[in-house]
Amino acid sequence: MVGCNGRLESSHHLYVDPAAVNEVCDMFATAGFNANLITYLTQELHLPLVEASNTLTNINGTSSLTPILGALAADSFAGRFWTIIAGSVFYQLGMLGLIVSVLVPSLRPGPCSPLATPCRRANGLQLAVLYISLLFTSLGSGGIRPCVVSFGADQFDQHKEQRAEAGGAEAEAARQRQYFNLYFFTMGIAVLLALTVVVYIQENVGWGWGFGIPAIAMFVSILVFVVGYPLYVRLKPGGSPFTRLAQVVAAAYKKRAATVPEDPGMLYQDKDLDALISTNGRLLHTNQLTFFDRAAIVTPADTAGSSKLNLWRLSTVHRVEELKSLVRMLPIWSAGILLATAGSHNNSFAIVQARTMDRHMTQHFQVPPATMFIFTTLAMLLTLALYDRAFVPIVRRFTGLPSGITYFQRMAAGLAISILGVASAALVEARRRGSAAEHGLLDTPATVVPMSVFWLVPQYAIHGLAEGFSTVAQMEFLYDQAPESMRSTAAALFWLSSSLGSYMGTALVTVVQSATWGSGDWLQDNINRGRLDAYYGLVTCLMLLNLAYYLICFRFYTMKPLELAKDGDHEESSSCPLSTKMAAAAAPYNIEHRA
Repeated sequence: MVGCNGRLESSHHLYVDPAAVNEVCDMFATAGFNANLITYLTQELHLPLVEASNTLTNINGTSSLTPILGALAADSFAGRFWTIIAGSVFYQLGMLGLIVSVLVPSLRPGPCSPLATPCRRANGLQLAVLYISLLFTSLGSGGIRPCVVSFGADQFDQHKEQRAEAGGAEAEAARQRQYFNLYFFTMGIAVLLALTVVVYIQENVGWGWGFGIPAIAMFVSILVFVVGYPLYVRLKPGGSPFTRLAQVVAAAYKKRAATVPEDPGMLYQDKDLDALISTNGRLLHTNQLTFFDRAAIVTPADTAGSSKLNLWRLSTVHRVEELKSLVRMLPIWSAGILLATAGSHNNSFAIVQARTMDRHMTQHFQVPPATMFIFTTLAMLLTLALYDRAFVPIVRRFTGLPSGITYFQRMAAGLAISILGVASAALVEARRRGSAAEHGLLDTPATVVPMSVFWLVPQYAIHGLAEGFSTVAQMEFLYDQAPESMRSTAAALFWLSSSLGSYMGTALVTVVQSATWGSGDWLQDNINRGRLDAYYGLVTCLMLLNLAYYLICFRFYTMKPLELAKDGDHEESSSCPLSTKMAAAAAPYNIEHRA
């Protein structure tokens, strides 16, 4: 049954295995679908490189934008479990549509003929089927991405109070950090399988099976997740967080002429009203963004004409602090956008580079270009595996922190490392172009440049190392600093940064192509004549500026203050009821009338 704290009470302990299997299958399907899509767009649909790259980043951007809708549904009325189910079904339908477009000859252009110059590209109908299928997968991602990690954390938090009493707050923080490390490690394993198995099938067997296997994996994930239904802890939705945020803004605006009292204890608080959205404790008042404190000032008009509280005129301190917490998080969060921009090119330009290089591992075996991303995944997995076992114990000796470094410092380290990855990409591309020029291959882009594809390993591996630091830290930061009733929203913010990063990649490519058109053409189908190295250099400079911006934001950030919930806590001093505020509402220092 559902307890008073909104949780589903059960005699079971922690049953997270079905959810973990679902997420592994989902990530396997997603990675297998996206890893080699740039090849499908350019080689099978015959789209130009820049158009294919922009299509890919737009797809990824949309898939990372829709989690906002999924988070809204999960936190408002549907709950995380049913939102995941709905998202999985949409994703399955999208993948089936894509398989149909691959298998039906009329839905894709014919193969290139040696006499056809250029190749006949996909027509409007063929692209429409593709885009509709991709739209369904994006909607599916919107239901899955914001909920799975928070849903897993719900299982993890089931007996949080007992564990906290047994091991203390530091031990609980360590468990949370290890949970996020394990989450991303497990997802990395799924990506690794997709990059080795699925990409090989796409390159050597066919696109039907190459997209069919991820679709089968998604179907299995839905079945496994549904089977685990009776075992899960399922939190009752606390109502739309966006509605509460809008209510705070509206109430503060209506009382914009009011003077905020010097004593924060005079602001309105109501434990019963906030009970469902503060099961782990209420947020305490902070002295930042004090404009929004006006929403918690009690005036006679707040209850005039009705005994029912009008939340569009009066909010509690906890609800005001929910809004403040999100606003304070945004600058730190936004620093991850450019990191996603830099990483997006490993799925587009870097794969095109790999296709022009010597990919032989043996005389008869060539590495599929998209499989090069395996080095990013391996580096990330190695980083996550060694982080708690080696890095934290060593660094702890110098910092004295149980976690070795804070998640703020971990994010900064990831951003700094990513700069080295983009810089190495610029250096390797300059060498590749030089080799093409040396062997007279500038005007024959289809000819293999006599340079090993494994020169690309550093840029992929360094990016994986950066993800091992920054990605986990960003998710931990968002989950820890977001109000507890907005955990799905916090996860959606994580994916929103990826979305905006992908869109920024599209915008940056478009701007660079326009700016260099006719005077060098940095980005063109013939990358031997292009200046992809200069483009990487530009991204490196932007990443340096982004790191400086992050450090400034970190310097001025204020942590979320929380009053821990305790059973039987009825202290009058911790809340100030509406009746008390009404007595003081007429005091002249509470209201400042305009002249």
